[in-house]
Amino acid sequence: MVVAASVRMMARSLVIAAVALAVSCGSDASVPFITVGAGDSVESAVLAEIYAGALARTGARTAVESGLGGRSDYLAALDGDRVQLVGEHSGALLAYLDEHAAARLPQKVEAALSAALPEGLVVSDIADGADLRPRVLLTEQAAMRDNVRSVGDLTPHCGVLTVGVVSVPGVLPLPAGLDQVTGCAFATTVAFPDSVALRKALLDGEIQAGRLTGPPELTPGVTDGLVVLTDDEYAVRAENVLPLFRKGLLDQQRIKKLNYVAGELRTEDLAVMIRRVRDEGAAPSEVARAWLDAHAL
Repeated sequence: MVVAASVRMMARSLVIAAVALAVSCGSDASVPFITVGAGDSVESAVLAEIYAGALARTGARTAVESGLGGRSDYLAALDGDRVQLVGEHSGALLAYLDEHAAARLPQKVEAALSAALPEGLVVSDIADGADLRPRVLLTEQAAMRDNVRSVGDLTPHCGVLTVGVVSVPGVLPLPAGLDQVTGCAFATTVAFPDSVALRKALLDGEIQAGRLTGPPELTPGVTDGLVVLTDDEYAVRAENVLPLFRKGLLDQQRIKKLNYVAGELRTEDLAVMIRRVRDEGAAPSEVARAWLDAHAL
């Protein structure tokens, strides 16, 4: 009788184990597999690892496919379901989808972008604190002399100024003309190979203003002796980071996770991560994981 009871207990244990295994297998099958795409820029690779890492921490199975090319290339991969999510900038993506869009303020750009998205694609929250807009620079002497502290203050002077322009390496590219300053038509525009040459030209008086295609945090030292003009009126269109993904891909838990990422991501954070990969050779996955850990995400 003792033997029979033991056999019955063993049988019950086996049934429970089998049920648990079946439930587990069923759950695994329902967990989405998400491939996050990245273009050729360092920023794109870092954002892809951040989003993939954050979603993995919700239990999703994720992978990153990098080196997809320029904006048209990785958006084509998203459209073809080769990847299911990519990191983007609000203003640049809006300009790509609707070249006639006039919105400049962050919330208006976000609303216009949502309206312009192709069927089957959606975005979650923009990262308000991750502002990748181009910046305008003056020397401290010129700013004090003309009482210029904002882009709006500069506008009346633009027609007689020569502006130097430099592309900030590592960031997502802007569509042509998107670094222009609304209402500020400079007399002459001169391209420079890097921020060091731009800064020298400004300090030497060869040019009267400078324009970076991204935040100065990505080019340390460029603002020494210079003033970065504020732009609270968004003469330069908002360029906030956000994820773009296929509709129906994520449940509310995972969308909330992406929104938490948006709430924590700052320009300075992203600049540090990009510089570590770009200048020090760190792996994008390494810097993304460290940032997620530091922010308990």
